[in-house]
Amino acid sequence: MEKRFYVTTPIYYVNAEPHIGHAYTTIVADVMNRFHKLLGYETFFLTGTDEHGDKIVRAAQEAGMDPKAYADRISALFRDTWSRLNITHDHFIRTTDPNHGRVVQYILQKVYDSGDIYFDTYEGLYCVGCERFYTQRELVDGKCPDHDREPEKRQEANYFFRMSRYQDWLIEHIEKHPDFIRPERYRNEVLSFLREPLEDLCISRPRERLSWGIPLPFDNRYVTYVWFDALINYVSALDYPDGPLFARFWPFAQHLIAKDILKPHGIYWPTMIRAAGIEPYCHLNVHGYWKINEGKMSKSRGSVVRPLDLVPIYGLDAFRYFLLREMVFGLDANFSEEALIQRLNADLANDLGNLFSRTMGMTERYFGGRIPPFGEPLDEPERALRAQMERSRDDYVKELSQWGFHKGLMAVWEGINAANKYIDDVAPWTLAKDPVRTSRLQTVMRTLLEVNRQVAVLLSPVMPETSETMLARLGIKRRALDLRLEEDTGWGGLQEGTAVQKGEALFPRVDLNAWQEGRDRRPPSATAPQTKAAGAAAGKASEPISLETFATIDLRVGVIKHAERIPKSKKLLKLVVDVGEERQVVAGIAETHDPETLPGRQVVIVANLKPAKLMGIESQGMVLAAHDGRHLRLIGPEAPVTPGSKVS
Repeated sequence: MEKRFYVTTPIYYVNAEPHIGHAYTTIVADVMNRFHKLLGYETFFLTGTDEHGDKIVRAAQEAGMDPKAYADRISALFRDTWSRLNITHDHFIRTTDPNHGRVVQYILQKVYDSGDIYFDTYEGLYCVGCERFYTQRELVDGKCPDHDREPEKRQEANYFFRMSRYQDWLIEHIEKHPDFIRPERYRNEVLSFLREPLEDLCISRPRERLSWGIPLPFDNRYVTYVWFDALINYVSALDYPDGPLFARFWPFAQHLIAKDILKPHGIYWPTMIRAAGIEPYCHLNVHGYWKINEGKMSKSRGSVVRPLDLVPIYGLDAFRYFLLREMVFGLDANFSEEALIQRLNADLANDLGNLFSRTMGMTERYFGGRIPPFGEPLDEPERALRAQMERSRDDYVKELSQWGFHKGLMAVWEGINAANKYIDDVAPWTLAKDPVRTSRLQTVMRTLLEVNRQVAVLLSPVMPETSETMLARLGIKRRALDLRLEEDTGWGGLQEGTAVQKGEALFPRVDLNAWQEGRDRRPPSATAPQTKAAGAAAGKASEPISLETFATIDLRVGVIKHAERIPKSKKLLKLVVDVGEERQVVAGIAETHDPETLPGRQVVIVANLKPAKLMGIESQGMVLAAHDGRHLRLIGPEAPVTPGSKVS
């Protein structure tokens, strides 16, 4: 069997900025992509933005922009967010891409030529938010179930796709392939819908009403309905029909969606590709909603959590772990900052962080920070711990292969907890007091070091930064994406004599009481602790200044062109920043930022600061950063802007 894996997210509508729902879907896709790479698969990961339709025109008008400029801005925001969430997609598609438009028109013409597209007049109930017509039975109390609004009654002459022709085929295909749509509850939901006669699908909009779309190839007076346009991205990104990527990856396609778009993906899309002569995708994987106070997260209802508000506070990997561990895939889950803190403290600080810190600390104390050889033969406690780690690995692979993220992580934590108990039971500190027991101590500590290595490898799809940090401190310089399960989880993989480093705590605990007190003092609109400029004192705000005083500060957006460490300084980096002209800036960010990762990054600098010398090097400005007590984060624009642009 060929080991290939093709995973897609929905392409996100650019009428709003990314929120935690978008982040969850994309992180899940990223985890599955990384997981299959770990298993040795050749993978392809697609995400992107959906940029046509009524909603985009309205959102652009509200922003005072033309649709293309508006779509460019929001699409860039999604792309930047995925980069900052360590998302490793292979292709970011936009429905405004010329190649996508060509493929859409190719499929439209093909289906039209086969007789499955016809012209007719239709009157129905239309939801602008969903950009589709609803039947009366689909409404809840006469309202759209997703937007809680009454749809508009519309009558238009349009083109229709004969979706009804493929109803019996779709039912038969779903029944013959029970895991075509999963979890089972969503398969049953689609079959329930298909018990009623399937209506044909309106696939156009008159250009006199809506010009922002892909023109129909057979009638230039109309543009393509947004769903018939957007869904085709899954094959246009692979250069359908003749591209090598299509032949290579489409037979392994796995779609990932939230349950609110089940009908378009479970009914529209399979019938569309059937009509076009394309084989169906392998699986449609459907997850539930993230809820706030038991209600669906919704921009229109004002209950949206923005991921980049939380990541700087609690750390990226803690955020990724929480999303995967907290939600049972397919079911709804409740989001709260308090629950995130509890997971961070219990699972990451107490369990994982404690195991790693104890192991590395004892290795430094008892063996001078060098990996010891195995000493005496394994005793029953070591054999039991090894057996548990093998079960954890097998269960982890089994569960993640079935999109059971919470169970897979629970399996890893069974190994982590067994290792912590092993430390308490064998008491290495007692062995260290008896020189006769040195050989036994070597075996104990080497076993623990090997367990930590295996845990780091298993967690690499979910927490790649943490995995790389753990491995680096164990003397293994490997990218998470380059790890392979079979090669990197075998016993004895560490090199004896290699230097190890305890370092700082992987996950510092958050004081829940202090957080609660701080939250109680914040206004209702606040979503995160107040940040402060790097180097400024925490706590009470500075004395107010006048607008005239503030106007004397020249803040400019710059692009870091080069970064390097300053010899004999642990804190300082020398940067070359383009702010319309190149400036040399010395920044105290060396402890939190590797110079190799900074070129190309946009930052904000104080451009009219009087030059000063630090470590004998002149600094012609100050880079702005924010510190929340745990993390130092550079400040930059939400989307790329021209270097030298003034911040006002």
